[in-house]
Amino acid sequence: MSLNASPEPQKSGLLLVDKPADFSSHDIIAIVRRVLKTKKIGHCGTLDPMATGLLILLVGREATRLQARFLKLDKTYQATLKLGEETASWDAYSEVVQTLSVPPLTPEILQGAVQKLSGLVRQPIPFYSAKRVHGQRMYELARDGKEIERKYNEVTVTWQKVQLTAPDEISFCLHGSCGTYVRAIGFMLAQQLGTVGHLTQLRRLSVGNYQVEKAFDGNRLKTCTTDELYQWVQPL
Repeated sequence: MSLNASPEPQKSGLLLVDKPADFSSHDIIAIVRRVLKTKKIGHCGTLDPMATGLLILLVGREATRLQARFLKLDKTYQATLKLGEETASWDAYSEVVQTLSVPPLTPEILQGAVQKLSGLVRQPIPFYSAKRVHGQRMYELARDGKEIERKYNEVTVTWQKVQLTAPDEISFCLHGSCGTYVRAIGFMLAQQLGTVGHLTQLRRLSVGNYQVEKAFDGNRLKTCTTDELYQWVQPL
């Protein structure tokens, strides 16, 4: 059955997917559309190709109409920050554009820097992001080498399990309000520590009350059947 022959899905609701690395959110949506044989698929916040973890998909017209409600939910992430190297995208998927030495760090110094970036934070929006400027995605402008004015937004963040795992590496868990770019927060933390940095690992653990542990393994999407995947669609 073709997608054109089945515009409405067999079942409407939420589909939680544990996105693998090296796939964009739109890649996952395209695969799910083929498996479920419907075009009526939306998302509740994208993940960068490097990132893994919880991606909430909305299946069917009834669900996609509620997209704005789910987009506003807080999210929790686990991340690893490498210090001393800044990349164009502030993650591991682009070239290094600057290197700086990493000063000697202690847990006390790290906690002091974290405290300065807790609560309400004005964060820079990465140039390599999906935010639109004059109708174009910022990452499209950045890839074309066009000059972009730096944009900022305010978010609320809470840190957990922040620790030095190496002299130039930090592991942390971050709970952020809608609009939080963990790449940007990580880069700001590196600046607070007197250096630069980029994320080498990012995993979304939760969106609102939805947990990645209850999500369908995205590595199985290309081999699962339509009926099998529909069993994972939760009613609204």
